[in-house]
Amino acid sequence: LLLRRECCSFSNGEYVKAGLAELEQWCIYATEEYAGSSWEELKHIRQAVGFLVIHQKPKKTLKEITNDLCPVLSIQQLYRISTMYWDDKYGTHTVSSEVISSMRIMMTEDSNNAVSSSFLLDDDSSIPFSVDDISKSMTEIEVTDVDMPPLIRENSGFTFLHQRKD
Repeated sequence: LLLRRECCSFSNGEYVKAGLAELEQWCIYATEEYAGSSWEELKHIRQAVGFLVIHQKPKKTLKEITNDLCPVLSIQQLYRISTMYWDDKYGTHTVSSEVISSMRIMMTEDSNNAVSSSFLLDDDSSIPFSVDDISKSMTEIEVTDVDMPPLIRENSGFTFLHQRKD
């Protein structure tokens, strides 16, 4: 979202918001086993999209944006989305120039304090398992022992599967 200006539009925000709404419904109806913390893991994109589609951006203060609307986004991320935002639907403007200036000052202070200046999310290397662990936990399935569904078995286009099984 923050790498391409065309993604930071009002209509793209509406589009992604609609997709997120579908995903939220799936998370609600899926069990914890399937959904897990999926919805929580999407909080950065949810807040960025919320910023894109919120009305009256010029009236929002930096405090409102950082505390209420987008508390998990960094100043670098907020600055990036604020400066790349464009409204292709209604022609509204991004946040005020005062807010942009305040963000720029905060980013300068952060760079002096050795805080990462990257606006992208960092890779999380704290995941407690490896790809090898996952592959070892999977049970082996012998494909020849699996019965074909009737739709495939009766369709002449899949006769090559019958030959393999025999």
